[in-house]
Order: sequence, then structure tokens, then C-alpha cells
Amino acid sequence: MSLLTEAARGAWLVDRAGRWATVGGVAGTGFEAYARLLHPLQAHRTDPDTTDEWGVARTAESRRWRWAEVARRNGRVMHPLVQWFRLSDTEQTTDWPDGWRVDQPDDGWFDPEDLAVLTKHLSVATRTPDDLVVGAWEGTGNPPWAEGGRNELARSRMQMPWPGRDMWLFSSSSRELADPTWAQRAVPGWECSRWQEGPYTSLIWPEDHAWVVASEEDWDSTIVAGSRALVESILADDHFEAFEVHEGDDLSWDGDLLNPRRPPRSEH
Repeated sequence: MSLLTEAARGAWLVDRAGRWATVGGVAGTGFEAYARLLHPLQAHRTDPDTTDEWGVARTAESRRWRWAEVARRNGRVMHPLVQWFRLSDTEQTTDWPDGWRVDQPDDGWFDPEDLAVLTKHLSVATRTPDDLVVGAWEGTGNPPWAEGGRNELARSRMQMPWPGRDMWLFSSSSRELADPTWAQRAVPGWECSRWQEGPYTSLIWPEDHAWVVASEEDWDSTIVAGSRALVESILADDHFEAFEVHEGDDLSWDGDLLNPRRPPRSEH
């Protein structure tokens, strides 16, 4: 993976940016179909009979959960536009009497292990699997020479002006992204501000523009835009908790119309 010096390869997608907070506003408009992949949850069970030296119950086991498990426990409804803060009652209901508790899903970060699985679907849905572009929002990292807003001329030439999220662009390939260890390898001239070495995959697309993968910084799900065949193959893959969505769908918290807000939990 290497940092690109021109943002021109992203101009086609900027021209197709949809309305903010919609599927098309994150992944671009005009695709045949769209899938929404919910970011998985990390769940932990404590054992009250086993404590550490401070008397705190130890974690007995940890698992990866789907959102559907939280919906089941909280009497909520799973549907394509489901929102985590509605499932969890604004994170008031994320632990249960049986000792299980669940962490909030990651915002804006698509796990490289999950991306590796997704790449199996993506690579056969493009004529240019060895010529990909990765976009990383500047809030997740910058070249050292650009920190603090320095070198504005170079920034304006190299950054893709995605609405609300200026992006640095990188060259990559399906083969590279199929190996999840790429995220721990440093990219020359790049410093990630998060916990991995490589850039965040805020956007990914192939040179033939057959599809887009979008992980918006403030969303806990990833959108895949592409052909009907691509989306159907992803929806059929049990690895993902995925739903079909449409380019005009509202994925803000208020877009979840099936899980109404609940009153704050009483302190007493």
C-alpha cells in the first residue's frame, strides 16, 4: 500500500455523493444494490464466584455477538435500518443478570479480519481486483508533513474532498486486503492516529468503479455498494450480519422507526 500524490482518482465518486446521513451519502449513488454490514459486538461474561485481588468479578469468557442477540435480550426488533443506540436504550441496557455484558460496536472501523472475508466477494465482482484505491479520512491519520494543517497546497492536491470527510488516498489490491495483517504494516509517509499502523479503510473502490465499500466514521456499520449479484452473495454469507438497504435510506439514529426511544433508566 502506498500514499497517492493526486486525488483525481476519487473525482468520479465525489460526483456521485448523495445526501448526508443516507446510504448514498456514504457510499455514492447510482449503484444497482447496497448491503449494510453491522459491525460485530464483543461480549463478556463475568463469574461472581471468581474475583481478582480487589474483589472484582473476573471475566470468565468472551465472545463475538451479533446485534440480534442484544435485540432478543432487550425486546427490540432487527431490521435493515436498526440503530445500536435504540437496541441498547442509549447504552443503558448492555448488561444482564446472567453475567453477560456487551461493548459498543466500533464506529468507522471495519475489522481487517472481516474485510479479508469480504474481499472474497469483492475480488470476483470487478475486472480490476489488483488495482484498488483506499480512502482514509484525515481524522484517522495524516502524513507527518501535513500534521497541524501544514502544507496546504499539497493537501489540496492530494486529498479527496468527500463531503465532511477529506480523504487521503492509497493504492492497494484485493490480494493485499485479503491478508488482515496488512493493517499492522506501516505505510511509508503515513502515521495513523488510531491503534493500527496502516490507514483506515473509510472508502475502498476498484479502478473500474464496480463497487464501493464505505465505513463512515460515525457509523457502526459498513456499506457495500455494487451489483445485485455482489450484494446477494454478501447477504448469503453467514459470516456477516447484513441487510439490504437502499441509497436514500436514512441511517441516522432517527432512521430507526421500529425501535422507539425509551425513557431513561431510573436511578432508584
